[in-house]
Amino acid sequence: MYSLTDLSKRDLEVLFDHIQAAIALVDRDGNLISWNSAFDIGKRQFPNANNLKDLFLQKDADALHLKLREGEKEHWAGEFAITETDAASLCDFWLVPTVHDHFIFIAERIESEADAEKMVEKLRKQVDLYRVESEFSKKLARNKQIEMEAVLAQAEEVAHVDPLTFLPNRRTIIKDLQSEVMRAERYRSLFSISVVDIDNFKSINDNYGHPVGDEILRQVAIQLRDGIRHPDVVGRYGGEEFIILLPNSDKNAAAEQAARLCRSIRDEVMHSREYSLQVTISIGIAQFRLGEDSWHSLLKRADNAMFEAKSGGRDRWVVGD
Repeated sequence: MYSLTDLSKRDLEVLFDHIQAAIALVDRDGNLISWNSAFDIGKRQFPNANNLKDLFLQKDADALHLKLREGEKEHWAGEFAITETDAASLCDFWLVPTVHDHFIFIAERIESEADAEKMVEKLRKQVDLYRVESEFSKKLARNKQIEMEAVLAQAEEVAHVDPLTFLPNRRTIIKDLQSEVMRAERYRSLFSISVVDIDNFKSINDNYGHPVGDEILRQVAIQLRDGIRHPDVVGRYGGEEFIILLPNSDKNAAAEQAARLCRSIRDEVMHSREYSLQVTISIGIAQFRLGEDSWHSLLKRADNAMFEAKSGGRDRWVVGD
């Protein structure tokens, strides 16, 4: 059996060009990357439009901006310039996140009254479901309400916490990074980040086994968490990599912290099962450049600095350019 993953890029382009719905690939800011022939029909009316938001009314463009920033799968209805005339059409929209922080935008024109009624009925069912759930929760006994709130709180925590290290997980630390960049831009404040990587971690897994490697990850996470100041935040970025956010801190403050963390990790003897191990870390640092950096470019500079620390001998820190 074949799947979409078996199709080449050219096959997908041909497939999308034979779909009547307007389809476009955009980045998190809404900038247009590529689109199919159905989307191009509407875009011809706006030749200078380089951003998806340019094809919406202002109020709808603001709502689209929020949807892109939230990064979730979205489904809604509204007006869109999908035809060869300059009149907007009522459309059924989908916004689907993909890899590399991109989104697939789909606009399918609602051409008949029956289509419109189906869309309205679908929205009504969603509203009715919300109402039923709300009324049901009001009728719960107080102890059941408390129990439900506890379960919801646990679910919320699980969704944001890395289960191995109990630090904020990748998705959460990236959202926090994006928020701190927006805050630094708005208030013109200092902000730095550090990317931390455990040196030679693969050899630990290979020589001692993954359970030992997991225990080393947990112990390093504790060291990092306890070694930073408030309001700094550390999260697990993935594998043996961590990200530290340092609000209101310049690169010099981040370097002082990195030197302290390198020393504390190096001096700590970590125990797992019958083994006693000493590990080191490499840290890359980048300070946010107002008017130049995005969250992605800031993270990339710190990541490059971390690899520079690795190539320089490990067990050290480097401030990125």
